[in-house]
Amino acid sequence: MILSPSPWWSTIPALGAALGYALLAWRPARLTSGSVNALMVLVWLLHALALAAGHAGTPVRFGFAPALSVTAWLVFTLYAIESRLYPQLHVRAPMAGLGAATVLLALLFPGTPQQPFASPWLPLHWWLGIISYSLLAAAVLHGWLAQRAETAMRQARPGDTTLPLLALERLTFRLVGAAFVLLSATLLAGWWFSEQLPAQGWSWNHKTVFTLLSWLTLAVLLWGRRTQGWRGRMAIHMLYAAAALLLLGYVGSRFVLEVVLSRA
Repeated sequence: MILSPSPWWSTIPALGAALGYALLAWRPARLTSGSVNALMVLVWLLHALALAAGHAGTPVRFGFAPALSVTAWLVFTLYAIESRLYPQLHVRAPMAGLGAATVLLALLFPGTPQQPFASPWLPLHWWLGIISYSLLAAAVLHGWLAQRAETAMRQARPGDTTLPLLALERLTFRLVGAAFVLLSATLLAGWWFSEQLPAQGWSWNHKTVFTLLSWLTLAVLLWGRRTQGWRGRMAIHMLYAAAALLLLGYVGSRFVLEVVLSRA
């Protein structure tokens, strides 16, 4: 198992971000609205600093845990914006828990040294993939909240949010649609780079297969939503399946290589 210690300049902001996430998850009732907003800004900045410091070394290191950390930071960014538009959303606790876990995980597993990019455009492919992961993760959080709201409605008890169920579903599928578009662009960029750079060529490995399966699942889900009116538990479970497949595509493969097999 690879356990490479992180440098102090990334460890300190990462620990600060993890502590801030913990406060957001477990102490919001004892904080004023202004204090919560200030804490969210501070956590956002500390997490961003930890990510930047983690990529400041030579050579640059990356792996499954930093990928999860970047994804969590982007989800938190989206939540911070969305909470201003929809204050009825209450996903701060699970989102903060996810952020704390990924920050600490990236400290334990900072990744493996990366080879220099063969093209200055290759980071575009990487960023498209990470943003699509983040949008799908945000959709999963919204879908989970919608499922809980539907269950509460069926049991005639108060739910976790005052946002109407239909509004929650619309938000969820807007995120799913955006994730599908960016995931399509990621696959197209990967194919284009394989044509331009044979060394970066397309290969039918675990990452490719799982990503394509996730893309197909999302395509079927969006088609069913548009033409058949799919909604509720079946649609949310398909969303979960697509997210799990995409998670296995890069994060799962890198976890096996870095931790289980101890290879780069």
